[in-house]
Amino acid sequence: MSAPTVHDESLVQYGFNRVIITITAVLCALLEIVDTTIVNVALNDMKGSLGASLTDVAWVITAYAIANVIIIPMTSWLSQQFGRRNYFAASILIFTVASFLCGNASGIWELVLFRFIQGLGGGALLVTSQTIITESYPEEKRGMAQAIYGLGIIVGPTLGPPLGGYIVDNYSWPYIFYINVPIGIIATLLTLRYVKSPKYGEKLSKKQVDWWGIVTLATFIGSLQFVLEHGQQDDWFNDTTILALSIISFLGLFFFIWRELTYEFPIVNLRVLKDMNLKVGTVLSFVLGFGIYGSTFIIPIYTQSILGWTATDAGLLLIPSSLMTAFSMPFIGKLLQKGVPQNYLIALGFLFFFVFTFWMYKLITPDTSSEAMFWPLIFRGLGLGLLFVPITTLSLSSLKGKSIGEGAAFTGMLRQLGGSFGIAIITTLISRYGQNHRMNLVSKLDVTKLEVQNRIQQLQQGFMAKGYSFNEALGKAHKVLDLSVTKQSTILAYMDVFMFLGVLFLICVPIILVIKKSKSTVDVSEALH
Repeated sequence: MSAPTVHDESLVQYGFNRVIITITAVLCALLEIVDTTIVNVALNDMKGSLGASLTDVAWVITAYAIANVIIIPMTSWLSQQFGRRNYFAASILIFTVASFLCGNASGIWELVLFRFIQGLGGGALLVTSQTIITESYPEEKRGMAQAIYGLGIIVGPTLGPPLGGYIVDNYSWPYIFYINVPIGIIATLLTLRYVKSPKYGEKLSKKQVDWWGIVTLATFIGSLQFVLEHGQQDDWFNDTTILALSIISFLGLFFFIWRELTYEFPIVNLRVLKDMNLKVGTVLSFVLGFGIYGSTFIIPIYTQSILGWTATDAGLLLIPSSLMTAFSMPFIGKLLQKGVPQNYLIALGFLFFFVFTFWMYKLITPDTSSEAMFWPLIFRGLGLGLLFVPITTLSLSSLKGKSIGEGAAFTGMLRQLGGSFGIAIITTLISRYGQNHRMNLVSKLDVTKLEVQNRIQQLQQGFMAKGYSFNEALGKAHKVLDLSVTKQSTILAYMDVFMFLGVLFLICVPIILVIKKSKSTVDVSEALH
């Protein structure tokens, strides 16, 4: 396949055109990211109105995530085949139509199918919008362009839960999909009017298309995503389906790598991973995704299950953190423009995130206030701001030509997979740590001790005062004590998870020492998504 060429000057925009393109691209990236988390708070309502089980309705999340991670590594190739503007506009249209169909779905499996189609459109929005924004800015302002794009990536997961909670509380669950429709129509029209495509080389014939690469990639990613989404609730490898899909995923990965390294026209160019900076960048992107989605997952669970908050309140708690990220990223973009080494900013970002997790580890209790969590979450926001732009620019800093687009697709995919791994591991750790802490607490709960007997007696008398008989009141007292132990063991599990996240980010600091210092700047305008 002929190497595509990019005429940089023809893609750079100024004034009104650049503002419109930037807004359109950020909005599309934001739409895609918001839709990964907005449905989380609506699952209960979906379950009731569609007559589905919790296991069935979980597929609404799983199908979207599987489609996302399958399509992301293919975006560079698809853009070259259809033209970036056409592919981007088509992806917005697919996402928009699928959103409308999701809202109109009358059955659970109909909804799951449309969510999968929505995910296929959404994956392209996430990655392609990055290049469109960056290409629209002159070279000296591309660090700032990365910062602007990063706003959608960082803020999106946080906006989902409160927005979804508000819509479900005040309207009904289909409206979490319907709100995408007018935005999608406007974004499609603006894309066709203002976005330009680079000039590519010759397209592949149907015989040259890497169909086996597509099949093995879909098999590997689809199976892996299912295992990560359903592993904990199905008891991991003790379940035959999880075990079988794990083996299928491994075989899919093996044959995918073999195919892409031996086929003349691979759909994903794995050779680009020979670059050391990209290798380090993909690892850091994975950890970044782990941190973004993991912390966005655990904080709402803690506030709702332990503190008894509503979904809307739990989501709103994360808003200051997102605003901190939003405010910090333009300054970080300027620091990069002035030549501040990416290594230092990334190390600082990891340290800030460690401070956030350690602080949360120290302060969470059964009645922690929102005020107490404010400053730790501010540190989280600043840490994520310090990580996103430097990691993205570092990953591409020593790549040339179309390799930049292929490298950026890897960082995007690894960030999404990091989020999936993060949620799966955190869910498992909460369950396992919770069980261990409960066993330890119960073993120390000696009913012969005076303070335990006094506590049971106080509870029993309280229930008897409400009209319960002696035995009924005693049974309820034991139940309250049991619930108290469960709650405390869960809090201890959350503490362990926060410490686990913190240590993970702290360990990553030495990794940046492997980074090859490159004097060249990234010409991200050559990125082809």
